[in-house]
Order: sequence, then structure tokens, then C-alpha cells
Amino acid sequence: MQTDTLDKHIEITPGVCGGKPRIAGHRITVHNIVIWHDALGMSADEIASEYDIPLLGVYAALAYYYDHKTEIDERAKRDDEFVEAMRNATPSLVEKKLRERFGEAVHG
Repeated sequence: MQTDTLDKHIEITPGVCGGKPRIAGHRITVHNIVIWHDALGMSADEIASEYDIPLLGVYAALAYYYDHKTEIDERAKRDDEFVEAMRNATPSLVEKKLRERFGEAVHG
């Protein structure tokens, strides 16, 4: 019986990191790895070193992402939309205090 290598390095646990796939034994999600690697241009070695995670975990996260790209991207988009909705529904107390103090010259 062959064991899937990704199963050893990627965990999904309800209640941990919102149930998002993450590096086994860490709270670093697959999506975190993808952002650091693709958007910020960090190498796998840099990520492993910077966040004290196994290099194989970084590669497993990238492989897992490309196997589940649509699902992970859609969840990230929903998360971003939720954050934006909450931001719009909950005014900034700092901005409110600045407006009270300095008037409408303060821009959000």
C-alpha cells in the first residue's frame, strides 16, 4: 500500500486555521505559502528558513495548492469579501476620533 506524501505534510483540522489546509504541525496555511512564494517572490528555502518549517512542507504546500488551486483561490476570495464587508459595516474608531477632532479633512 502506497501512502500519499502530501498526506504526511498537509493537515486539515476543523477548528484549526479555519479548517484550511496547513503544514502539518504548524499554523501556516497552504495559502500563506502561496502568497509568500508567488506574490512576494520568496524561494522555498527562504520560506522554510524564515518560518522554521521543513523545506519538504513548503514544497508539499505548493504541490497541494496546484492540485486544489480553484478551491483554495475561491475560499481566499470569499475570505477577502468577508473582510471587506466587515470593514464596511464596522467604521474605524480611529478615523471617527480623527474626524471629530480635525473635521472632514481626514480621509479613510
